[in-house]
Amino acid sequence: MVTVRFAPSPTGFLHLGSARTAIFNWLYARHTGGKFLLRVEDTDKVRSDTKFLEEILEDLKWLGLDWDGDVVYQSRRFDIYRSEAEKILAEGKAYKEGEAIIFKVEKGREIEINDIIHGKIVFNTDEIKDQVMIKSDGSPAYNFCCAVDDALLGVTHIIRGDDHISNTPKQILLYEALGKKPAEFAHMPLMMGADGAKLSKRHGAVAVEEYKKEGFLPEALVNYLLLLGWSPGEDSELVTLAEAAKRFELKNVKDVQARFDAQKLRWLNGEYIVKKETKELFPLVKARLDLDGLDTSEVSDDYLMKIIALYKIRIKTIKEFVELADYFFTEDFFVEEKGERKYLAKDDNRENIKLFAGKLEALAEFNHENIETICRGLAEEHNLKASQIIHPTRVAISGKTRGAGLFETMELLGKTKVIDRLKKASGNK
Repeated sequence: MVTVRFAPSPTGFLHLGSARTAIFNWLYARHTGGKFLLRVEDTDKVRSDTKFLEEILEDLKWLGLDWDGDVVYQSRRFDIYRSEAEKILAEGKAYKEGEAIIFKVEKGREIEINDIIHGKIVFNTDEIKDQVMIKSDGSPAYNFCCAVDDALLGVTHIIRGDDHISNTPKQILLYEALGKKPAEFAHMPLMMGADGAKLSKRHGAVAVEEYKKEGFLPEALVNYLLLLGWSPGEDSELVTLAEAAKRFELKNVKDVQARFDAQKLRWLNGEYIVKKETKELFPLVKARLDLDGLDTSEVSDDYLMKIIALYKIRIKTIKEFVELADYFFTEDFFVEEKGERKYLAKDDNRENIKLFAGKLEALAEFNHENIETICRGLAEEHNLKASQIIHPTRVAISGKTRGAGLFETMELLGKTKVIDRLKKASGNK
């Protein structure tokens, strides 16, 4: 049975590159009917932190990834590593240096692997120094505990980033010392920033946790990470985890570096938001409004659903909804300085919205059709372009220079608020 593993270290938040590695491992396990194991590499007791571990596990679940069996913690397996090292030492394949146990690397050998993604890679043991298995403080060295765990847990395929290629020959030597058959290896090219450099904080957000906070949907983030190194074919860009699991083949993972494009991710997230039912977006939007301190206690669920429906085709993230639609929930909404200067600082614009407010007061049925009729009639009456009323009105009632359709927005905002805000902006309080 195919058995793969994802092995995060709880020394920081889940990096996008690590998330992609987890996704590809999960896909291969589900595609083949195999097992996806989760192993926590927490041997560094100083840097490992339970808060990071909890966040990593939560992020994996948020992304839609489940694992088989219990989580394996390396920090709880020190006795196993010590026992295996002592066996190798007793066989004369290692030596002690103080309290440390060190594996003797045989020189003059070539180690060849047939990497599933890159093909044949050859290493010479003359370039590999003797390998520490157990450190002087009793803790296991990285390559040794990885080899022990992968061998004892029956891992058949190790799918990981290119930055681990140099570890592969060392681990193969340790497999041999343990008397175990090495797993098959598949090393994925690393994710790069738009400038071709390794993805880092200078390129923007690099942790899954940050994208959650920004209001990205998990299915969109997974979909985008999938496209960085693999294609579902059929010129398709939108693909679910379940659909990808049916099609995923390791041999089809590209052996060239993929560049992370934040704008492409935003576009994809917007596509998923549009596809979602408004009722599915409702709890996400409500939670975001609460997080940003906007009081929704007096806003009915039905009213909020109408606002979401109005904006879902215009936003790329859930956070962006709050930025664009805050004026529905407070009078202390953000006003764009440029918009205020361009559209409300001029006397003629203020006069236009004052006239508009006066016309609207006489309106019996405050719906978008009637509002638009009045707006265009007023423009014609005063020999104006409709835009000379529309643009200052939008800034006056929302503080924004862009948004949903103005007349639909005014209808939803309500007659009282619209007129009060127009009068205030025109100086006629």
